[in-house]
Amino acid sequence: MNKKVSILATGMILVCCFGTALAQYKVLYSFDGPPDGSQPVGTIVADKVGNLYGTTLFGGNAPNCPLSIGCGTVFELSPNGSGGWTETVIYSFCSNYVPGDCVDGFKPEAGLLLDQFGNLYGTSAGGGNSLNCGTGLYGCGTIFQLSPAQGGSWSETVLYNFCANYVNRQCLDGFSPVSQPVHGNSSGTIYGTTSGGGSGHGSGGTVFKLSRANGSWQQTTLYNFCSLGQGLHCPDGAVPLAGVLVDRLGNLYGTTEAGGESGYGTVYKLSPNGNSWTETVLRNGGPINGEAPLGTVSGDSLGNLYSTASIGGQSSGGTIFRLTAKGGGTVLPFGSSNGGGTPTSGVLLDTKRNTLYGTTKQGGTGSGNVYQIVPPAQVTSLYNFCSQQNCADGMWPVAGLAEDSNGNLYGTTEFGGTSTTCQSGCGVVFEVVIIRGQTDELRP
Repeated sequence: MNKKVSILATGMILVCCFGTALAQYKVLYSFDGPPDGSQPVGTIVADKVGNLYGTTLFGGNAPNCPLSIGCGTVFELSPNGSGGWTETVIYSFCSNYVPGDCVDGFKPEAGLLLDQFGNLYGTSAGGGNSLNCGTGLYGCGTIFQLSPAQGGSWSETVLYNFCANYVNRQCLDGFSPVSQPVHGNSSGTIYGTTSGGGSGHGSGGTVFKLSRANGSWQQTTLYNFCSLGQGLHCPDGAVPLAGVLVDRLGNLYGTTEAGGESGYGTVYKLSPNGNSWTETVLRNGGPINGEAPLGTVSGDSLGNLYSTASIGGQSSGGTIFRLTAKGGGTVLPFGSSNGGGTPTSGVLLDTKRNTLYGTTKQGGTGSGNVYQIVPPAQVTSLYNFCSQQNCADGMWPVAGLAEDSNGNLYGTTEFGGTSTTCQSGCGVVFEVVIIRGQTDELRP
């Protein structure tokens, strides 16, 4: 394969090479386990005044949580005015526990959605008032809302409990949502995916819509994966772990970890068609294109789509790819030549600077890195994790990046940090400030 591939929207040539840019890296917060949070694996979201919000898989102070390591949290990081940050656990999951069931949710794996009123929306992989899914997650999963209340507290409301439609031992409405919810073209609509369930033959997951009407929320399943094929063959895709991208026409785009022509995953499009939706597979994964896409899809103003595959490619380290609006596509393999490996999230597209940013789980020195791709053509490592003793700076950034109005990047690592409560550290929230005067030299 030609190592010169066109991947940015400008049509510039991206050369598969590796460089080092100047960037300032800072750990904003190091988690410490129960009753604090532990293992943040979702994308950060920021409000208008600079507060950061996210989730942790474990931790929290719910007194009846059946796990000694906690059932998960939603946290807030706020600038303290002295150059540091103050962390507050604003919700601990399994605060509402009945035997065998975390009614208010359990184990939130994804980032949050912030609306214009300051409400937060998210998904939990388990919990809820249905136990039919058999996942062992104290419920089949939820969509929840957190709203600011008086005195600085927050109030949690479960908007939907998955596996509410249980027929013939199938969760027809899906179970175990592990993706970040997104708004549609109206703030009254939320879109997302479930990693399992649905009416397909392989319980391959769903794409759903949550709509507000008459003061309540109604769930609608838009597509059931594994609706085509039979047995283990799901040519339309299976197991969507990432959320969806909504374009201005209301089309949805996403990835599935499995399924497709050869079972290596897909990039799909859902188009509204009257009262139904039509699914189109835009890309099938493979050993060269990359396998098992786990991340979200990003899009530019020209209609090009960008995402990653976690494994495969020339060096078996995964790939980053672009699909053009006209049907073409280009692929850049990760590997030893460009300091990256195993991207488990999609890419952040900075249209102001025509730059892609992302993370790899095993890049850099082996514990992950933050990278950028800037025309005319360099894959640049902005930071390699575990560069500090005992990985105090974090390890394994499995989530995507967020960007503020100044172009600063924010993210999380699943492990590492300064805590000794967790064997490999409890994870961190970090900031990367790029020295623009240096990185601009890479631009045409």
